[in-house]
Amino acid sequence: MKKEAIIYNVEKNKDLMLTSERWLWSHPQTGFNEWQAHTYLKEQFEKLGYQVVQAGNIPGFYADADTGREGPVLCIIGELDALDIANHPQAVDGASHSCGHHAQAATLLGIAACLKEKNALDGLCGKIRLMATPAEEIIQLEYREELRQKGIIKYTTGKAELLYRGFFDGVDLALLVHTNTNWDGIEFKCGPGTNGCLAKIMKYKGKASHAGCAAHLGVNAQYASMLGMQACNALRETFRDDEYIKFHPITHGATCAVNVIPDEMVLESYVRGKTVNAIKRENK
Repeated sequence: MKKEAIIYNVEKNKDLMLTSERWLWSHPQTGFNEWQAHTYLKEQFEKLGYQVVQAGNIPGFYADADTGREGPVLCIIGELDALDIANHPQAVDGASHSCGHHAQAATLLGIAACLKEKNALDGLCGKIRLMATPAEEIIQLEYREELRQKGIIKYTTGKAELLYRGFFDGVDLALLVHTNTNWDGIEFKCGPGTNGCLAKIMKYKGKASHAGCAAHLGVNAQYASMLGMQACNALRETFRDDEYIKFHPITHGATCAVNVIPDEMVLESYVRGKTVNAIKRENK
């Protein structure tokens, strides 16, 4: 297909993409809960004439555009999940699409529509697999561990889970698009990849006691967690620049009243890095 025909097809389906982007923006849900986006996109794909293969007990699906000619399978991915950022000015029920996945999913739908246009598959071979994937953001780890313990998922991130479920069987190359705000005027570029990470939860256990009359009998888990974070901060200058190590814990907050010595403090963090070996070493 010529470039002019591709541009024509995109322009023809522009309103569909922009309308779906606005709908997805206003219906954010976090990983493994994106049923609204899943249902909306599934219905749009079916209106276009696609046969949708669903993940089952989690959000996510794929549909194939088959050229009818032998060749490779190209997978194009659109991610569904939002972030749990309740203080975003346009958050809905504590979630917001701060990472731009609403635009990814709208792009996926636009590609699906363009591939249904007349002669869109001319000159191509193989299949194009259009896949909506859940749970890209590695957040809410305790909730995902509950899902894993219940047998609902085996892996805590969406694409790993769909890989386990066979969604990528036969795929030769997988691509996705992502928004970015720091490209110095460049509208499009293809990057070599990003860093990996190890996600972890750290629980400090103390001993509760009345903070007013018996504080000396307690062990303050909050203070212990603060000491732990400061100890880790003291290691930052030992991180090698070329390994891109990042350690950025957040506290989940005390779960007791102000007049009680907190007996538990939960921290969540990633250990990010360029290589698996670097991540393992710095995590230790």
